[in-house]
Amino acid sequence: MDKKQILVVDDEPNLLVTYRMILQRQGFLVDVAISSEEARRCIDSVKIDLLLCDLSLERQESGFAVIEYARQKYPTVPAVLLTGYATREATDWADQHDIPVLFKPIEIEQLLETIARFIKTEGGPNGSRPTNQ
Repeated sequence: MDKKQILVVDDEPNLLVTYRMILQRQGFLVDVAISSEEARRCIDSVKIDLLLCDLSLERQESGFAVIEYARQKYPTVPAVLLTGYATREATDWADQHDIPVLFKPIEIEQLLETIARFIKTEGGPNGSRPTNQ
């Protein structure tokens, strides 16, 4: 069975380490990016099955720009917006583009349940039910 590839984009290094560890334990292949530029390089080099992207990346760009870039290359790639807070405009944009919003701090169960809605595999990503290890 092919492992699913997730790209996590966030400007907080500690969160990237945490997300990578959790998702790898669940059997996913995980790439991380700390900026929109780094995210674009990953998108250009690796076929992604899901994009988890922070809303606030740099002053010049938001997570929306990364999601739009990914969807230019992979039009059907699912995306999840991660944020500590979001304006009404941001949540409206996400709703219009069918992108769920998870508010930080994100509970592991909530993250895994959201991922499971988009990545369908038999019995979970590693052939068994997801765990909280």
